[in-house]
Amino acid sequence: MKKFFIFLAAIAMTAFSAQLVSAQENESAAAADSTAATEEVVESAPVNPFTAGAAQEIPLHQQLKTKFIEGGPGFMASIILCLILGLAVAIERILYLSLSKTNTKKLLASIEKALNEGGVEAAMEVCRNTRGPVASIFYQGFLRMDQGVEVVEKTVVSYGSVQMSQMESGLTWVSLFISLAPSLGFLGTVVGMVQAFDAIQMAGDISPNVVAGGMKVALITTVGGLIVAIILQVFYNYILSRLDAISIDMEDASISLVDILVDYQNKK
Repeated sequence: MKKFFIFLAAIAMTAFSAQLVSAQENESAAAADSTAATEEVVESAPVNPFTAGAAQEIPLHQQLKTKFIEGGPGFMASIILCLILGLAVAIERILYLSLSKTNTKKLLASIEKALNEGGVEAAMEVCRNTRGPVASIFYQGFLRMDQGVEVVEKTVVSYGSVQMSQMESGLTWVSLFISLAPSLGFLGTVVGMVQAFDAIQMAGDISPNVVAGGMKVALITTVGGLIVAIILQVFYNYILSRLDAISIDMEDASISLVDILVDYQNKK
């Protein structure tokens, strides 16, 4: 599942890059033709104060493309790549945790009924037919039922740690992208400031027009990195909340299972 989402992320990044290159070519090709025509229209056409604002409205996707290009394709592409890969891993974890959710009350009731009617083998069959980490933990405990309830309890605790590690797999990558995106944005800020000072040195002037280009790169890359980090942080915290809920559910179910096994041993 994780490889599938990473593959989709790579396809999305390739399509986005191709669209960006096409947009750059179209803008550069149309810029020279549209400049002269625009100047003539502005000079000859009367200005209507009620429609001037509407005529200057630019679609949102076009604004995003423009800001992407102005921020520098290198830094902005790296930030977007962090977003795509981070979202791919986060969505894969969310789907995995959704499939890991088990109705523990129903499972415990089925196990207790199977124990009373068919013994340990029937309870193991119930665990085999139930998806999720809780059923896997219970199955590992039933495999050592002949060694006593204490051994079963230790097995459930140990295998529960293994299941939690599997559910937390991939979160380190999301955390990496959360830290990497703003770092790339700040790096773009530093590069933009260096470009601004280079422009000042070459022009011998500190006018706003000289430093505007470098400052724009600095601000856009910083904003992009922070936005990506905020988006991924929301997904990361949501996954952590789901993990906490599943962990608490697993612990409660494990305690209830031990109580069921103790009652079963006493009835024998």
